[in-house]
Amino acid sequence: MGASGGDSATSGLDPEQSQAVLAPRGPVCVLAGAGTGKTRTITRRIAHLVSAGHVQSGQVLAVTFTARAAGEMRTRLRDLGVGGGPGQPPVQARTFHAAALRQLRYFWPRVVGGAPWEVLEGKLRLVGQAAQRAGAPTTRESLRDLASEIEWAKASLVPASDYAAAAGKAARDVPAPVEQITAVYETYEALKNRAEMLDFDDLLLHTAAALEEHPEVAHEFHERYRCFVVDEFQDVTPAQHRLLRAWTGGRDDLTVVGDANQTIYSFAGASPSYLLDFPRVFPEATVVRLVRDYRSTPQVVSAANTVIGAARGRAAGSRLRLEGQRPPGPDPDFAEHDDEPAEATAVATAIRELVDDGVPPAEIAVLYRVNAQSEVYETALGDAGIAYQVRGGERFFQRTEVRNAVAALRTAATRAPEDARGEGMVTLVRAVLGEQGLTDAPPAGAAGQGAARQRWESLRALAELAEELVAAVPDADLAAFLAELQTRAQAQHPPTVQGVTLSSLHAAKGLEWDAVFLVGLTDGTLPIQHADGDDDAIEEERRLFYVGVTRARVHLRLSWALSRSAGGRRSRRRSRFLYGLVPDEHPAARQPTGRDNGSSRGKPVCRVCGKPLADPGSAKLGRCSTHPSDIDESLLEALKAWRSAEAKSRSVPAYVVFTDATLIALAEQRPHDPSGLVAIPGIGSSKLERYGDDVLSLVREHAS
Repeated sequence: MGASGGDSATSGLDPEQSQAVLAPRGPVCVLAGAGTGKTRTITRRIAHLVSAGHVQSGQVLAVTFTARAAGEMRTRLRDLGVGGGPGQPPVQARTFHAAALRQLRYFWPRVVGGAPWEVLEGKLRLVGQAAQRAGAPTTRESLRDLASEIEWAKASLVPASDYAAAAGKAARDVPAPVEQITAVYETYEALKNRAEMLDFDDLLLHTAAALEEHPEVAHEFHERYRCFVVDEFQDVTPAQHRLLRAWTGGRDDLTVVGDANQTIYSFAGASPSYLLDFPRVFPEATVVRLVRDYRSTPQVVSAANTVIGAARGRAAGSRLRLEGQRPPGPDPDFAEHDDEPAEATAVATAIRELVDDGVPPAEIAVLYRVNAQSEVYETALGDAGIAYQVRGGERFFQRTEVRNAVAALRTAATRAPEDARGEGMVTLVRAVLGEQGLTDAPPAGAAGQGAARQRWESLRALAELAEELVAAVPDADLAAFLAELQTRAQAQHPPTVQGVTLSSLHAAKGLEWDAVFLVGLTDGTLPIQHADGDDDAIEEERRLFYVGVTRARVHLRLSWALSRSAGGRRSRRRSRFLYGLVPDEHPAARQPTGRDNGSSRGKPVCRVCGKPLADPGSAKLGRCSTHPSDIDESLLEALKAWRSAEAKSRSVPAYVVFTDATLIALAEQRPHDPSGLVAIPGIGSSKLERYGDDVLSLVREHAS
């Protein structure tokens, strides 16, 4: 049943959620922290607006950033009774790109004429052709970097002619000379237009242009859609914001939801400024802050608050401090390992213990900064006989067993009896899936691991999805179930499959698990090496870490390894984001003394007096700011000259090599070996490998 009035609309909601649901039509800004029930709140708000007669369901357009989130929103709206029905068009809940594509195809004959252009599935082929013509590198990695730059430019409303200036202003860490990237960008656009193709960025730009430049199109659209809801508003790009302005047409019936603490896509053009500026743009807006965290235990919430409490910059001023609402749980666990294989083995062992204690594998995740880190965990989990799935790998609905099962269900639908509805439909689905290999219990022994277990889990997920549908729509038949499967496949909204999830931190956004393992927490990995020297980039890495912490409901385990391979040089140091997070009494918080400034383990300490260094600037120098500098000026000048030459040879800004603060720290501390180098914040394993020999050579020359 849909919400019908204040009481039913806010049943089970807290005061702040209720305020957001019942806010009058007009601009509403919901600042929603992690785990505070934002999806529940905004879908209840939509249901309330519809049931109270403020707007018809077909006049609502709700947009978010992932197909999965849009699918979840549609499911919740259907359960609230505003998902559409006889004579009632449903609320449109889509991603920005899916909504734009639907609109562009509809208006294309009027604004362009002829058949709509096809949409590119991927741009690497055309980028490769453009790169070849421009004399740019054409390795797959290089093409991905070039494609990312084109995507950033288009998301930022930067044409090829303005790319060089815009990239410089934004201090982009460009993958090639800007003139070369400009040539690739221009040629790519020409090739794409000649082939009459559109990329995903074009969907936003062309739809916005159609509304901006054709009054009759804008009029028809504005008559159709009256109310707009935007989720994850902190990650809106300039291109998406332009489209949103075209959609609203100057009207203010707009609800936005976001959390500046979770802005993690600035590298792709996203900006939290639209969220932060919303109350200024709409002075009459209702602003609601959701801070009651219903997802995580107080221990996890406390860790999250500690992480984000160290944030700097404008967004830090609007940070939400979460308030845990769940019963207490275990404290977060921290572990340091000699090497990555040892770390992965320890994680697999801990996962086995959790599973043996009753935590379902599907409620466990291993999260890392970059996808390349997954391999060692895939090996460790496989060796331990633990089922897993790599998020971003093969899509659920493309798996062979799922395709075969859906085909069998379609065949069964042609001869299904009329009374095969509700529980009868579930029974029929289980019978069909039984012919495909679904059994009451999972396969046992050696035959129950690997591909066989995954096949069984996939079939079980389909059966459970049929049960979920009947719980929401009691008289659903097999045709309705097949329609639900098709909708989910198109929206990339798969059911939950048993198995530990391996995922990058970016791909984990919007998800949650009972137990989360955050791994590989070393400087140079998190924060990523190329963020060094850029305060904004470091802050984004901190927010990414915060996102990882807030994915955990109960169990949170954080670990790092001092070496990549077994027996390798233990030259890494734990992530700077762990300072203040690891309890002082924990073994991983031990502090060294002497020349080592303590940044590789535990909290950094002054190399002169041994006192802890809380200030990042002092931590980089390795001394309290009250102590006089003992800088070697001639070494500093030599380091600056070397840095300038290195930056020129790589066609990157000088700070990408080393920041001024890092050069000053080098000239003061004059490290004589690799361990001394990596003890200086700003020098991780990647920079050690690339620049270590050159820097140590300069230090030795000036020591003689």
